[in-house]
Amino acid sequence: MRSYRELFRTPEFTPFFLSASAQTVSQTMGGLALGTLVYRATESPLLSAVSMFGSSLVQVLGATFLLSAADRLPPRAALTTLPLLFATATAALALPGLPVWGIFAIVLAKGLVESVGGGVRWGLLNEILSKDGYLLGRSVFNMMNGLMQITGYATGGALVALLSPRTSLLVAAALYVLGAMVVRLGLTRRPPRATGRPSVAATWRANALLWSSAPRRQVYLALWIPNGLVVGCESLYVSYAPDSAGTLFACAALGMLTGDVLVGRLLPPRLRPRLGFPLLLLLAVPYVPFLLRPPLPLAAAAVTLASVGFGASLVQQERLMALTPDTLAGQALGLDSAGRLTMQGVAAALAGSVAQLTSPASAMTAMATGSVAVTLLLMTAARRAERAPAKVPERLS
Repeated sequence: MRSYRELFRTPEFTPFFLSASAQTVSQTMGGLALGTLVYRATESPLLSAVSMFGSSLVQVLGATFLLSAADRLPPRAALTTLPLLFATATAALALPGLPVWGIFAIVLAKGLVESVGGGVRWGLLNEILSKDGYLLGRSVFNMMNGLMQITGYATGGALVALLSPRTSLLVAAALYVLGAMVVRLGLTRRPPRATGRPSVAATWRANALLWSSAPRRQVYLALWIPNGLVVGCESLYVSYAPDSAGTLFACAALGMLTGDVLVGRLLPPRLRPRLGFPLLLLLAVPYVPFLLRPPLPLAAAAVTLASVGFGASLVQQERLMALTPDTLAGQALGLDSAGRLTMQGVAAALAGSVAQLTSPASAMTAMATGSVAVTLLLMTAARRAERAPAKVPERLS
């Protein structure tokens, strides 16, 4: 599969794509509104950052106890039910008088449910598309994420400025419902990819198998840690520039879109594997000078350039699929999603804590420096392992 036209002619891809688009707009609108709501109430960079990315903190619990459901639930039923649950949670966050502890309780519960959703979604994409079409399809989804995040942050920023954060949350809840309807009407029923009931034991066995391969471990770490630390920088946009956070988020989404087009469509396949680590360095380096508090135009340019580096995830996900048997595709991608989101939540909390003690600008520089250091360590480890490729088991017994 070599073209976007061929991709969208694939049965079920278009409704799957449209549903995910609606949910991406919902997430970005809701996140910006919630972060603004909490910051106005508390004036705390830490609480604002955690409110936006705190749901990611519990992803590790889902990956540990629930992730076997990603391959054992009927995909259409799961992808219809989950957005309805997200809509309910997002509408609840808009309730007047809801205390901060209540906000965080809802955010964390939502994150636990989201930990299963990523595995179901990307496992189904792996079914809808052929093996040679997965990277192109995933790149289109990443490009869509960039465009929809720009849309969501721009729309959410306007609603927050002209009306209120609570209005933006209610609009986000309605979009979740729309996404659920598109899935229900546009996808056909499919059986689960794996047999048996979801269980903690099945989750642990499959995770242990996925983690047993050294090449897969390195891919997971490259997907999770450098990316997560840079998202810690992003979690401080609201406290760094309270009146211009929407602009910075939109610029980050534009950069991510550019990186995904570059990696998914323009680069020849022979070059992609060589660019994973350089892109991770690009992801972090432009944030290092934020200690000097650049004016908004320079900050926006730096954010846009840095976010091109998010294209590294496509390179790493392609390698992950090459290293994983088909029967574990959903759980492998779910583990990736849960691990990345968990790291993003941890990094947001860490960045918020550093900002609370110093300043948002200092914390952004610290997180970016840490991301560069981790990337250099992973590069060294990958070069040492090149001469000893590991064998991947074909199935889980």
